[in-house]
Amino acid sequence: MKKLKVLLAEDDVTMVALLTTLLKMEGYDVSATQADADILAAVRLENPDVLLMDVHLLNQSGLDILEAIRKSEDVPLTRIVMSSGSNVREECINRGANGFLLKPYMPNELITLLKQTITSN
Repeated sequence: MKKLKVLLAEDDVTMVALLTTLLKMEGYDVSATQADADILAAVRLENPDVLLMDVHLLNQSGLDILEAIRKSEDVPLTRIVMSSGSNVREECINRGANGFLLKPYMPNELITLLKQTITSN
């Protein structure tokens, strides 16, 4: 069975390390992109099942990247889960996110949301 792939776009290196460890323990194939990288290009290259992206990246807006991904016709259908320390759930969903996690969140909340997001159409 193919491992599901998660791409992380997060500016906190400790969070990236923790998420990578957790998701690998749960059986996911995990890769991470630099917070100031071209995340749209990374999605094209990596073709993840899910992009887990922070709303506030170093010099970029996760919301702007979310909109760019949704408007790009050459990007395969990628499920996107946004996360933030601010409750911007409604804005994320309205702009095309499949899910939202309010930081700080528990590992089981992330795993449950990923499973729901991956199995939903």
